[in-house]
Amino acid sequence: MLNALSTRQVFLLTALLTAVGMGFAFWLEYYLGLAPCPLCMTQRAFVILVGVICLLAAIHNPQTLGRKLYAGAGLLAAIGGGAVAGRHIYLQNLPEDLVPACGPPLEYLLDTLPFLEVVNTVLMGDGNCADVVWTFMGLSIPEQTLLFFIALGLICVWQVMRFENKP
Repeated sequence: MLNALSTRQVFLLTALLTAVGMGFAFWLEYYLGLAPCPLCMTQRAFVILVGVICLLAAIHNPQTLGRKLYAGAGLLAAIGGGAVAGRHIYLQNLPEDLVPACGPPLEYLLDTLPFLEVVNTVLMGDGNCADVVWTFMGLSIPEQTLLFFIALGLICVWQVMRFENKP
């Protein structure tokens, strides 16, 4: 069945999948009132990046080399997002005495620190990132997001390895 889909269709469906993922994130934030921590925001940025790459690929409808380049870029973005989700999961599983202190808001960091230092601080996470505030089927939000990145990455790997490029 998957081979019946064209390269363009798979990229478009993947972009739509990321839009659904972002819709879920906004539902958690605005309907359930769960404010995202800096690591959550970073994961969102990677989801959007995968979606934009796949949308551009769907619009461009590349041939074999282009398909592999777009899918490779999407895979790198999914790996980056998965790494951030992994860091988030690590912080959530630390014993309480090892959890880093809560840091200042992102807006304050952006106003006072150089950009690369802000990126480093955000990626390290803080005490806010260690809180598990919502679960579904026993999985925290970052655990669900890691599974999402794995699925996106597998789709990208499949796009790289496809032998046919149907119009």
